[in-house]
Amino acid sequence: MTDPAARTPSTARDGRLSYAVFQLARAHRGYASAMLRDMQLHPGQELLLMQLFDRDGQSQSELLESVGLDHSTVSKSLRRMQDAGLVTREPAEHDRRAMVVRLTDKGRAMRQPIAAMWQTLEEYSVMDLTPDEIEAFTAIAFKIEQAVKNRDRPRGDGN
Repeated sequence: MTDPAARTPSTARDGRLSYAVFQLARAHRGYASAMLRDMQLHPGQELLLMQLFDRDGQSQSELLESVGLDHSTVSKSLRRMQDAGLVTREPAEHDRRAMVVRLTDKGRAMRQPIAAMWQTLEEYSVMDLTPDEIEAFTAIAFKIEQAVKNRDRPRGDGN
């Protein structure tokens, strides 16, 4: 295995962890994107479907909040998914301005292929890791995610 420091550009040497996260995310997303293309899905659509598998009939706003994507991305994804016959969108009974998203039979049929895709992605991702390394990485990744999301918090507050 190549020394990671040797692969890091000199301009990123003071940000080695961030560069490693970027490279990891790019490789992971690239592989996931290829598997999604095989299922005729665009990246991010599987996240919306997974939320609907757990709770069908959510508003677009609820989906937006649960996947953490911006409004235009979710709206475009849902429009494509509706055109592909995976979901339906209709005005909510309580508020005609709100759109409720429901799975179609074709959308529900994506549950097993998406679960299999995530399992395969996980198997390759952890192939050279021990169970302890997997747990440690997952905990650290969550901490990094929270730190980036809470970047306005004063530094040194490790909570």
